[in-house]
Amino acid sequence: MKSVYLAFRAAVLHFLDDPDNDLESPHLEYFPDGILLTHQGYIVELGAAEQMLASLPADCELIHYPDHLLIPGLIDTHIHYPQTDMIAAYGEQLLQWLETYTFPTERQFADKAHAREVAEFFLDELLRNGTTTALVFGTVHPASVEAFFEAAEARNLRMIAGKVLMDRHCPAYLQDTPETAYTDSKTLIEKWHGRGRLSYAVTPRFAPTSSREQLAKAGELLTEYPDVYLHTHVAENHAEVAWVADLFPESRSYLDVYQQYGLLRPRAVLAHCIHLDAEDRACMATTGTAAAFCPSSNLFIGSGLFDLHLTKEADVRVGLGTDVGGGNYFSLLRGINDAYKITQLLGKKLSAFQALYLATLGGAKALYLDDKIGNFAVGKEADFVVLNLKATPLLTRRLQHCQSLHDQLFAILMLGDDRLVTASYVMGKAAFKV
Repeated sequence: MKSVYLAFRAAVLHFLDDPDNDLESPHLEYFPDGILLTHQGYIVELGAAEQMLASLPADCELIHYPDHLLIPGLIDTHIHYPQTDMIAAYGEQLLQWLETYTFPTERQFADKAHAREVAEFFLDELLRNGTTTALVFGTVHPASVEAFFEAAEARNLRMIAGKVLMDRHCPAYLQDTPETAYTDSKTLIEKWHGRGRLSYAVTPRFAPTSSREQLAKAGELLTEYPDVYLHTHVAENHAEVAWVADLFPESRSYLDVYQQYGLLRPRAVLAHCIHLDAEDRACMATTGTAAAFCPSSNLFIGSGLFDLHLTKEADVRVGLGTDVGGGNYFSLLRGINDAYKITQLLGKKLSAFQALYLATLGGAKALYLDDKIGNFAVGKEADFVVLNLKATPLLTRRLQHCQSLHDQLFAILMLGDDRLVTASYVMGKAAFKV
């Protein structure tokens, strides 16, 4: 009989809390030669190999990864699975980009077989890049969510997704109504929310494509099912912000539209949050609403630079998102690379510790899942990634010249991409392996 205890030996790094930009932060644990012990998919113990080897259970299987680093599974707090096939589309900013690329692509997801095929590829790609949890947009079609959840359930993944709500300012072939948005979402919530490791997100695309009646229906769903998520976009692009001001003149700001309809609360996650003011950020903090920082798409679509420091100073929860297909990669390691550059352009700092925290425990806190995932605390689910520290000749060479743990991690994050991922484990089992 195969052992239910698995011990993974490698260098191990995780965070106990937000390290901010402190290069000597007490909020991280690092074991140059460590062991992560799991039992039936949950974390039992973490420590130095020298101390743990002699006390491992007699029937424990030891899996050794020399020259590798174990980190918690990466958490993507904003991504669109239906946009997989339009990733890296040329030449438009947000509103024209939706019309030119997004809407025609999403039309295909009325076909559940097509949706399932894309969902399978999408999940393969996430795992190949070390992402084990994501907050995911579907399309307006309930079949798109059914297909996604079926594929995620088969892999035992912790995923959150929802049907798009969109009853105006979009092609007729993608429109629902306030009533169908409500009833379709309700049916999906009752079938999928809390089933295994799956959760549901009420998902208006963004304020311009939902009428006041539909936003009110979204608020009703959140009242009826208070532990579901709210997932939408806010203040990504200047033209979008101006459009919202015209459509909702009674609201103080774009964010205030959502507040007026009761959509801001714990487990509400707003993508982008670039063009907000201090009052908006204070509102997000007070309501427990989180921001998804999406460096790739902000740069690729030319939307602007998210100010991480102002957002964190306001005590807003922040996670990282790739925002495929506005983002042009699935790799959160590459997302960290762009996040660093955006922060530099704003004249501020983003340490390697803070960056990796955002992609792990910070993302878990943004999703209110830090009791289950995000680090290697005893009792948490054993979702983790194995990174190859000799994945490329350049990385191998660069690490030989690093003088500290922070220097090493910074080099890994700046030079890293999917080539570093040797394996992604889900509940202690390899879901992807080179």
